[in-house]
Amino acid sequence: MVIERTAGRLPARAPTPRGLPVSAAVRLRALDGLPEPENPLAASTDDARTLSVALFARLRALDKGTPEHAYVRNTLVELNLSLVKFGARRFRGRPEPAEDIVQVGTIGLIKAIDRFDPDRGVEFSAFALPTIVGEMKRFFRDTGWAVRVPRRLQELRIDLAKASDALEQQAGHRPHRAELAERLDLTEEEVAEGELASHAYTAHSLDAPVGGEDDERAPRGTTGRHTAVDEPAYELIEDLDSLRPLLDRLDERDRLILSLRFGEELTQAEIGLRVGLSQMHVSRLLARILGELKDGLLEDGATAAETAG
Repeated sequence: MVIERTAGRLPARAPTPRGLPVSAAVRLRALDGLPEPENPLAASTDDARTLSVALFARLRALDKGTPEHAYVRNTLVELNLSLVKFGARRFRGRPEPAEDIVQVGTIGLIKAIDRFDPDRGVEFSAFALPTIVGEMKRFFRDTGWAVRVPRRLQELRIDLAKASDALEQQAGHRPHRAELAERLDLTEEEVAEGELASHAYTAHSLDAPVGGEDDERAPRGTTGRHTAVDEPAYELIEDLDSLRPLLDRLDERDRLILSLRFGEELTQAEIGLRVGLSQMHVSRLLARILGELKDGLLEDGATAAETAG
């Protein structure tokens, strides 16, 4: 937990991360002549940068585990907490609560403070930000999966995504599984396993709307696309079953004409040559046959409706 302070000068007894008071004597020994920072959480970027340089030098001179060391370390956390908030902005679209992301980023900030070496001549913000963002990404990797998968597959998913992007930029198309396998020195079976595991990262609710949450036209409630698909062959089977008794009523010539027209897909002229009729005669016969079949289907449908009613 980050130290909480009130605006203005530090109070005589400021709370520590563990809720214990920091005496004025401890603060004086910790700062050793450095000015007392006013409300580190509200410090400007320039003030935080300048004061952090002095506090890092002071931190190295103090023994770890002492109250003075803890006070300076906690003050550095407060001064640089804006780095955590800056890093958290990259992940504003994620489903995890922003408070959790900031807390995880603060852990990364503390690690960066403990590892920072001022003698390297690197600015602390440039050193700390990758550590903070890395801690956030590790948090997403470990907790963001809808279905828990082994760490090996979690890391493989990330490697596949990076390799896929790199290969797509080079070749101008989405890479094939064999290309990914060659790039990562894996077998195609291992690549397939990683691709399958990547589907476990997110899960969609069965109650999700068809068009997405932002589509107001989409119907709400459970949708068939998640559980089943329409099979057009079922309707065809029903139609053929209804036509079967009607076809049995036709004479042999009418059934032959239907077979030639819709089975062998012959033209009316070709059918006429087969059965010894003119094209015009075949046209009239087809119109009559189809009319009788249609009327028969309608009559059967009306009878079925009356029976059901």
